[in-house]
Amino acid sequence: DKEDIMAKDKFIIEPHFRLHEWVAEEKGYFKDEGLDYEFRELVQSSDGASQQLGDKVGAMQTFERGRKSDISCACHWTVNVAATKGHGKLYGDVYQVSTCGIFVPPDSKVKVPEDLAGVPISVGYQSGSHYATIQALEQFMPQDKINLSFKDGLVFGRMEKLLNGEVPACTLFSGPYYFAEQLGFRKVVDCTFMMATMLTGDPDMEDVSKFFRALKRAQADIDLRPELYTKHYAKEFPKRFHDKMDTRRWGPGERIVFEPYSREIFEDSRSWIQEHGIIENNDLGSQSYEKSVVRLTA
Repeated sequence: DKEDIMAKDKFIIEPHFRLHEWVAEEKGYFKDEGLDYEFRELVQSSDGASQQLGDKVGAMQTFERGRKSDISCACHWTVNVAATKGHGKLYGDVYQVSTCGIFVPPDSKVKVPEDLAGVPISVGYQSGSHYATIQALEQFMPQDKINLSFKDGLVFGRMEKLLNGEVPACTLFSGPYYFAEQLGFRKVVDCTFMMATMLTGDPDMEDVSKFFRALKRAQADIDLRPELYTKHYAKEFPKRFHDKMDTRRWGPGERIVFEPYSREIFEDSRSWIQEHGIIENNDLGSQSYEKSVVRLTA
């Protein structure tokens, strides 16, 4: 479309439920690096509609349909498989770690993880919450007792249903995690998980380096004074939630780890996905680590 044509020479960034891009923008770090970029904020501008993708449509399906940003993120499991299927390149010089947990209403009879056996837990299909919920709960129960519900949409849809008492349990990460916690919902078990970066199309790798140098500076700022920056979560929430949000009480959220997404991590993750049969027909893609992952550092 016309917007894409006008922006084709710019580096397109879609913030992804974390503070870093907003801090780098606020403090001018992208400009300091000489990055010619454009933000594509999709959650607040669409009042959350960009997250309501339908039953069994999640992060994997958005990669299959094609993302328009040069750089975006999702759970590492999905990025791993999407990259080996040729839907982009996994950027292997960093990975991220996201807060995540299974939440229940304050008055829920669920007190310990074992109480979740058979209870429908709302997650995003083939998205971080899907894999992370299984990974966390299989310590407590057989996989056939883990009852995942994919009908409640991605993170804001299922969060809202949890807040409204429409679902008995829900896996949330980042800002929605902190919001549920603020409102008194109980975290039954932690599901912290690894995320990865996807490069789409053929971005200039020097631009990618500039982008991550800016985010590295932002990471240090967030580590040092998180209370100065949690306000930025509001920029990625539909406005209908704003009057109940007190981001002063929220934590720093996702952390970028400037260490490689190694071949060992790549292979171990694929083995885990295959063992759990999460991808249809166990079709995990055929491209090798070398063809799927971009590394700029040795």
